[in-house]
Amino acid sequence: MFELIIFEIVGVLDASSRYLHWNVGLYLILFMLIVIIPFYISYFILSNIRFVQQKMIRPLTIIIWLVYIYLFWKLGDPFPILSPKQGIFSIEQGISRIGVIGVTVMALLSGFGAVNYPYTSMAYFMRYVTTADVYSTEKRLLQTIDMILVKKKRIALAKKGDLSNSGKGKNFNSQSIWGLLKNVTSGTLGMTENIKNLKQEIVALEEFSRQLFLEAHDMQNMRERLDWAKTWRGKYFNCLGYFFSLYCMWKIFISTVNIIFDRVGKKDPVTRGMEIAVHWIGINIDVAFWSQHISFFLVGCIVVTSIRGLLLTLTKFFYAISSSKSSNIIVLILAQIMGMHFVSSVLLMRMNMPPEYRMIITQVLGDLQFNFYHRWFDVIFLVSALSSIGFLYLAHTQATPEKT
Repeated sequence: MFELIIFEIVGVLDASSRYLHWNVGLYLILFMLIVIIPFYISYFILSNIRFVQQKMIRPLTIIIWLVYIYLFWKLGDPFPILSPKQGIFSIEQGISRIGVIGVTVMALLSGFGAVNYPYTSMAYFMRYVTTADVYSTEKRLLQTIDMILVKKKRIALAKKGDLSNSGKGKNFNSQSIWGLLKNVTSGTLGMTENIKNLKQEIVALEEFSRQLFLEAHDMQNMRERLDWAKTWRGKYFNCLGYFFSLYCMWKIFISTVNIIFDRVGKKDPVTRGMEIAVHWIGINIDVAFWSQHISFFLVGCIVVTSIRGLLLTLTKFFYAISSSKSSNIIVLILAQIMGMHFVSSVLLMRMNMPPEYRMIITQVLGDLQFNFYHRWFDVIFLVSALSSIGFLYLAHTQATPEKT
């Protein structure tokens, strides 16, 4: 689909041929996202559940898939995304519902990324950590681990002594019943309470050692980030972080204005910027010619950065939860998210193209409420960005060592 957008800008292939490829591509991706992938996700999830019998997997898969189709269909009821003229099997029915999910995911990731990138790349937000701080935390961690080992040795020795005393007690008990009562009341109970107290102390020390390990790991990472920030590459990303901070503030402001005044841009950013340059600055350029080439470059950048960002985010998440049994499920979920991301990108990318290049997308997608998706993106982006700012602010203020 992204290739077809680029072909539309460059003018590759005939218009009727591009229209045919658009329809075939959209129907295939909708069939995959609505029918094939959800069905197999349900199948593999049920296959990994031990108590589900083999003969019940397929019937249960069909039932779960039918429930998914019902919920997917009902998803479009609360949103003004469709014209009542559309048929049940039209492209618009599937695109409109997938667009709601995809745009929501894109807005959440965009809002978090717009805030998190400046926070992680700017030297201003880095905590000042010295090598002595790292060594001090690591020393406390090693001391805690030594204490845990000492207490575990004491438990092992106590159990060994208990077994030895019980053996002696048997020989003594054969001579006197009073020795049995004395052994039970004094030695055994005291040893049991001692072992119980040691185990409780070990649990507390192990929890403390986990916290120290995480603290030492964070401090070591922060120390490496401080060293990296002093390099030329770190300084470059620091400047880039300031740029994205301005972009984040501008995007939050524009999203707020769009939500309050129910406003959606009518012109793409390239054409608007060139018109400002021509009318206000006085630069004499061919707007139609340069808008085509710059739009081609802009679409390419959007495609590359959006796919790269999504893949990096999903890879980190799936790497944390992956296992040998869940690999098939993770691949299918990744394919589902990527497909929804592509469809939603086409809906939102339409606004970044000049009007003459939007026509084919408008014709293929039909009578969709494109303005709704842009307003919905602004709402979710604003909520995600503000929530991320609050979360990162709390995380930053709770850090123990302060920047000096």
